[in-house]
Amino acid sequence: MRLAKSAHVAHPWRVHEITRDFAVEDVWSFRTPGAGPDDFPAMLAAIGSHGRIDQQSRPVRVLFSLRWKLGALLGWDKPSAGLGGRVASLRERLPDDLRDASPAPDGGGPVLTAVYQTPAESVRELANKTVHTVMHLGWVRGADGDHELRMAVLVKPNGRFGRLYMAGIAPFRHLVVYPALTRQWERAWRDREGISR
Repeated sequence: MRLAKSAHVAHPWRVHEITRDFAVEDVWSFRTPGAGPDDFPAMLAAIGSHGRIDQQSRPVRVLFSLRWKLGALLGWDKPSAGLGGRVASLRERLPDDLRDASPAPDGGGPVLTAVYQTPAESVRELANKTVHTVMHLGWVRGADGDHELRMAVLVKPNGRFGRLYMAGIAPFRHLVVYPALTRQWERAWRDREGISR
């Protein structure tokens, strides 16, 4: 379910400390029936096993494939345009306590780089010629009393081109990608080993 941006901004996430120059683009919640406060690692494991991009629906895979082909053709995804090239990784902004913590394990997809993970947050980033973006996953108590996953996408567009790019892909994100991701991640939670249905 899509949420107001304030649902992310108002929560005291640690990610706010390192993303003050980023704008919140999208916020979504994912139902995780029966989830408790300590189940965030189980949700991340379910996503890692059954929620990857290569396991998405055909329309989503086609959209990502087209984007990567276009990026290769136009040079959007060259290493010089990414992390350590055009922009520094957010790991360089981490306060000492987060820097000393174990980073989130890689496995969130072929294009996302781990920044940090806590018992209630997982942060990954991506940079290319269009944007520097952050995917924040957070674990919060929902209105029904169960805990649920929240995803916020924060972006720092690369100038006017980046802003136009984000505006151009917005309909695809909202009408195809995020609804499919919601179904897949919620199914990954329900189907994980040991969950009662």
